[in-house]
Amino acid sequence: MLTNPQNTDPAANLRSDAGLASALRVSLARLTRRLRKQAVGHILTPTQLAALAAVERHTTMTPGELAEHEKVQPPSMTRVVSHLEERGLLARSPHPTDRRQVTLSVTPAGAALLKEERRRKEAWLAQRLGELTPEEKAILRRAAPILEKLSQM
Repeated sequence: MLTNPQNTDPAANLRSDAGLASALRVSLARLTRRLRKQAVGHILTPTQLAALAAVERHTTMTPGELAEHEKVQPPSMTRVVSHLEERGLLARSPHPTDRRQVTLSVTPAGAALLKEERRRKEAWLAQRLGELTPEEKAILRRAAPILEKLSQM
């Protein structure tokens, strides 16, 4: 019988930082894929959704600020912004102090799309959480701020 010596004791693998990193990477990637499947039914890519949500969180941003925030090259963000603007989800306005710039803001249609997107994903996740034990939910409540901290590093 073939065995995988690296995977003989999953709990032991979680004791090292490398093992924990690997387990978190796999689990978070799976969870992200499952959440993406709950999409509203629109034709936006994850990058386009992330950009739209970033502008909503910051109220207004320049395309350059958005590219920097999302860690993509400005030409790539230009295409994302154009796509979102064509669909009526983002609006461009003159920059208040720099005539060479524009600011981006989320339109009511964009805000509605994001609201529905979040509602669907949170409903799916709430249903999954309902299947967990009280102890498992308590662990996740303690872990949530730590995961947020990791996402900001």
